[in-house]
Amino acid sequence: MNTVIRLEPTPDNDATPPEGTRRIIEQQERVYYDGYWVKTYPVPADSLLAKKQLIEALTRRLFNHTEHGLNIPGTRLAEARATYEAETDPGRRRVKGAMLAGAMFNRATDIFRKLVDLQADGIEIQSDNALMRECGQCLLDAMELGRFVLHRSGEEGIDELWGEPFRAFSIPVEDFYESRYIKIGQSMRDIDRIAGAMCANFTQIPMFEGIEAPIADFAAAAKLKTETLRTDPSIFDVWSQLVTAGERLANFTPKAPLDLAKTSPERISHRASDGLLLLRSGRDLVFYITRARTPMPKSTREYIERCEAYLATGKVPFTPAPLPA
Repeated sequence: MNTVIRLEPTPDNDATPPEGTRRIIEQQERVYYDGYWVKTYPVPADSLLAKKQLIEALTRRLFNHTEHGLNIPGTRLAEARATYEAETDPGRRRVKGAMLAGAMFNRATDIFRKLVDLQADGIEIQSDNALMRECGQCLLDAMELGRFVLHRSGEEGIDELWGEPFRAFSIPVEDFYESRYIKIGQSMRDIDRIAGAMCANFTQIPMFEGIEAPIADFAAAAKLKTETLRTDPSIFDVWSQLVTAGERLANFTPKAPLDLAKTSPERISHRASDGLLLLRSGRDLVFYITRARTPMPKSTREYIERCEAYLATGKVPFTPAPLPA
């Protein structure tokens, strides 16, 4: 299915189903969160092997979406801890804290890998095993240091993404999958909020006449990608649809000011270059949310405020990215 299913109230269906409701819709099981029917996937058996594979995938995904330089091998954990604890400069201490968190994640993954190897050799691994406790503590410590870590965009951290490996370790695999569907619904909601802000503000500026269609196409493609796993056979169509929709939005050509002078001279004060920069920033933000499949509330809120400021003033305000506390 190449469409996102969203509940639309009608006279015959004005009741919102409970969060987590599952239904078969057009031969595909979907679960309802935040107003969206999210595509579901089979859950692997809850075992050490399944958790190892899940934690490894989540750790790779984590490093893929966070700032560069954090993928420190677990074998350097003691070294990373020592340099972090000795650092006094606030800026460098933040970065070293993020690097220490990366080393902790990798140490936890190394331990889990060894535990799975031992289990494969017939050695029973209990939940109170010393290595299991050390693995869990590494993940917990890394999650607590996640406040130091920025998204690769530099705009904000993604605390939910940073905490996922620990949740995958500490709860059943089925419950972890369910938590991901919740985040996907929230991500779809924020994509619609961003697209709604684009449409609400840019459609009031004559030079951006016709912008609504490429915004809507891009948002629809982004929501579809958000619910689609990379292992899904449809990913080739889904990803190419998203990329080309993003290109069409970024390449939108505003009307020339001379075309507008006769009808709306007061509107010429809007800088076309600022508007295009804002559209491309919105496209990038939606890509960040879509790829991480996690909402970015701070960036979403600030982007909506920039759209409103551009409509009101004709300029995009400069807002330097603050460092995390």
